[in-house]
Amino acid sequence: MSDPITSIRNLGPAFEQACAKAGIHSAQHLREMGPDEAYARILQAGTRPHFIGYYVLVMGLQGRPWNDCKGEEKKALRQRFDAIKASVSLKPETQIISDLDAVGVRVSADDLKPV
Repeated sequence: MSDPITSIRNLGPAFEQACAKAGIHSAQHLREMGPDEAYARILQAGTRPHFIGYYVLVMGLQGRPWNDCKGEEKKALRQRFDAIKASVSLKPETQIISDLDAVGVRVSADDLKPV
């Protein structure tokens, strides 16, 4: 049996759920993908981009505490994060949810089903 994503330092149940939604179901799979590809897939699956979430992932995959990221390293990770965000295209229904969430309107997938 493979290790759960929560076996990776810094990564808890909420991150594991986001990974599952993106088709990433084990710590080994996450390690093989690497942080950039994995985070892009997580965004494509509808998770809202968050820089801290990204660098927590990077630090965790390196076996480091999440708050170990500082200075120039943090600036470089911010550039990688911005590039990942810019490269991800969301499915139309995910984009609608993301746009509404950005303006403070919460909707569920059921709200978007045609009548």
